[in-house]
Amino acid sequence: MNLTSTRKLSNGTELPVFGLGVWQVNDGLECERAVRWALEAGYRLIDTAQAYRNEASVGKAIRESGVPREEIFLTTKFYPGGKDARVEAEKSLERLGTDYLDLYLIHWPQGGPTWAWPAMEAAVDAGLTKGIGISNFSVAELAELGKIARIQPVANQVQFSPFEYRRALLDACEAANVVVQAYSPLGTGRHLDDPVVTRIAGATGHTPAQVLIRWAIQKGLSVIPKTVHQDRIIENAGVFDFELDDAAMAALDGLDTTGQTADALSQSGKWWS
Repeated sequence: MNLTSTRKLSNGTELPVFGLGVWQVNDGLECERAVRWALEAGYRLIDTAQAYRNEASVGKAIRESGVPREEIFLTTKFYPGGKDARVEAEKSLERLGTDYLDLYLIHWPQGGPTWAWPAMEAAVDAGLTKGIGISNFSVAELAELGKIARIQPVANQVQFSPFEYRRALLDACEAANVVVQAYSPLGTGRHLDDPVVTRIAGATGHTPAQVLIRWAIQKGLSVIPKTVHQDRIIENAGVFDFELDDAAMAALDGLDTTGQTADALSQSGKWWS
């Protein structure tokens, strides 16, 4: 396994198991640099969203990188405060300066898990995106969507780490042939100082961030840590030259605070009504 390793999605496309997320990255130079540094370091998955308001910077960095567009897996997400996911996909493509998306996700199930899906399918039909999926959907919401979907979701992007080990959600997604993608695998930095994580990092000769990312990869996830620092972009990618043994994986599994939930977010974590 290496930086270009992938998981095959149900639509036949290959999703890199590792990439860069740009949540909370400022539009403009900060975002452009982060994406450029990631592509220079060998990243081939870039994840943005309409709600991040930095699609234009992501697109500019991709165009100026010299990396052919077809070698980059580009994801954006439909902001469900909008009305028509297909129309919003066209606007995203304009901002990104590209002809197609590799993956287009519903960012969260505001208003229910099914209403936006026909327009997501229309985006596939129109050639705007190769694949469609979801984000922050629970097992129950995934099941409800599956009943009405003509095109099944290929991925579910959720907060996932040893501390948010949503095992029931992961198992249900795998059973439905939906790849789980982990955002905030470092807990936005909160998890880096945990004693178990630091002990395993010391034992393996790697950093706490690398241990957390490696855990997710060994669980079969695609992982998109966010950082705007070039040294950390390079460091985060250094997860393919070691494996965590069974004891380390079990110790990390034991850090879960969710009860290995089937939910994508805690009730208090839901930011929509």
